[in-house]
Amino acid sequence: MKRNMFATARRYEGVKDPEAAAKKVDEVFVPLISSLPGFVEYFWIDLGDGAMMSLTIFKSLSEAINANEKARLWVKDRLGSVLGPSVRIEAGTIVAYKGK
Repeated sequence: MKRNMFATARRYEGVKDPEAAAKKVDEVFVPLISSLPGFVEYFWIDLGDGAMMSLTIFKSLSEAINANEKARLWVKDRLGSVLGPSVRIEAGTIVAYKGK
């Protein structure tokens, strides 16, 4: 039986200081998001040219949606000075997966 997982991707444009954003995400946000129920994996990706993306994987859709709301509020409150607003948020069921 295949186990369903759910991913949320958030893309940010106009990031003023990618290094500062990455440091704060790694030191403060990763411990917060990884402590939420259903957490599987988290990635923070520097896309270059002032764009960054996060990818979060949870065991259920409701957990992914809850995490996305927490992420939205955290970014607004803690990273507003270095991170532009999220320009695209998407969530869906993972239908193919391979991990180590």
